[in-house]
Amino acid sequence: MRKRFCIFLLAIVAYSCATFAQTGSAKNPVIYADVPDMSMIRVGDTYYMSSTTMHMAPGVPIMKSKDLVNWEIVNYCYDVLEDMDELNLTNGKSTYGRGTWASCIRYHNNMYYVTTFAQTTGKTYIFSTKDIEKGPWKVNTFKPAYHDHTVFFDDDGRIYMIWGGGKLHIVELKEDLSGIKEGTERVFIENASAPSGDNIGLPAEGSQLFKVNGKYYLFNITWPKGGMRTVVIHRSDSMDGPWEGRVALQDKGVAQGGLIDTPDGKWFAYLFRDNGSVGRIPYLVPMKWEDGWPVIGIDGKVPETLELPAGKGLISGIVASDEFTRKKKEAALPLVWQWNHQPDNSLWSVSERKGYLRLKTGRVDNDFLLARNTLTQRTIGPVCSGITSIDVSGMKEGDFAGLALLQKKYGLVGVKFESGVKKVVMVSAQTDKPEEVESLPLNQNTVFLKAECDFTDMKDKADFYYSLDGKKWMKIGSQLKMAYTLPHFMGYRFGLFNYATETPGGYVDFDYFRISDK
Repeated sequence: MRKRFCIFLLAIVAYSCATFAQTGSAKNPVIYADVPDMSMIRVGDTYYMSSTTMHMAPGVPIMKSKDLVNWEIVNYCYDVLEDMDELNLTNGKSTYGRGTWASCIRYHNNMYYVTTFAQTTGKTYIFSTKDIEKGPWKVNTFKPAYHDHTVFFDDDGRIYMIWGGGKLHIVELKEDLSGIKEGTERVFIENASAPSGDNIGLPAEGSQLFKVNGKYYLFNITWPKGGMRTVVIHRSDSMDGPWEGRVALQDKGVAQGGLIDTPDGKWFAYLFRDNGSVGRIPYLVPMKWEDGWPVIGIDGKVPETLELPAGKGLISGIVASDEFTRKKKEAALPLVWQWNHQPDNSLWSVSERKGYLRLKTGRVDNDFLLARNTLTQRTIGPVCSGITSIDVSGMKEGDFAGLALLQKKYGLVGVKFESGVKKVVMVSAQTDKPEEVESLPLNQNTVFLKAECDFTDMKDKADFYYSLDGKKWMKIGSQLKMAYTLPHFMGYRFGLFNYATETPGGYVDFDYFRISDK
């Protein structure tokens, strides 16, 4: 009896430990924020990942992790891509939804390489550095812009670039990466979409090529009509083919990426999922090898939990609060911040007033989406809020400043200075004609602003609030129905903004920005 009781107790303990281990494990998505088009490498025990941020600056973020789950932004490939109106938000031009796309990160002969392309400039970019976390970066550019390409360093010293959609092309690069070798372009795979059927909506794209145990593996995404985003893999013993392909994963629309291994021999596919207005969010899916093929998923499904360390609270390395407190005259912003397009650096400061971000106006704008120097951070799911406090005593007639949720269908809460009167307003761009939904008089120079987002089960709803004391919050305006639109091609972002509609030269001081997963 006693023995059976002891066995029973041991079973309870074992079950409890197993349950604790499961609840303490990592969960999918590993990053509940807009980090699309990932490309990943492991160097020793450290992982590096690049991603797409398009029209944002600085561009092509580099993220670092020791466990594949907890990531932090450690660098960007560029501050300024090119000095042109579309990238600078000048002369009424913009590059929303374009900029740089789908980078590829590789490590070869003690050198890090990140390649990307830009529809805005029509160029392909190859960034290289020996120190991926600190730089400096060398950049080579050439035309044309090779869409969704992968760069590949083969064992024989040849360097390839593969790109395209459906019919994939390949070209050989010069040894110094300054351009292509003339006469080397050819069709790589005639119809890379074929394994997922004939009824294709989005043909095979997002190429990423790997070599494992002497075999070549090409990852692509397809999207069959009426179906979901699908992982297709081709393999070959030679770069010259023949290539055989198969569908590798078709679950929840989790697709597009590649493979990564851990120092202890585990394999994963890194992929992402379209997840409504929060954006395209990264997943890790366990992978094993069978008959020389990568087999992705648990019985073909994407698991909710992973045998990896748990995520640590708020996605601290991807988003973060900022009190704008700097040592002495330090002018830097944490890497979690990106500007909406390339900024005018003469019009912002974190040193002119200690403990504040000052945004100054330098020109007249009449459209929030064309106003320069909006400072942004990702929103995060499943729910989040962003809070700021602003001092509006430096505003000029016609100025508008505050807190945004940035996408084509944006929402704003802030302060307008009109006809000698300051007022708290909420603006909704639910349609092509932004509407000032509510307006209330403001009789003080400090006001607190808040935006709350709910992405749970793709509710995609946001509410805006203001406070006069930072304690009692009042809802203002209407609920924003957020939508992921292709013209912006990006998940919603919090934005701090200030622009002039009449006279340049005013300024607003932001005391802090605080982000929460509540």
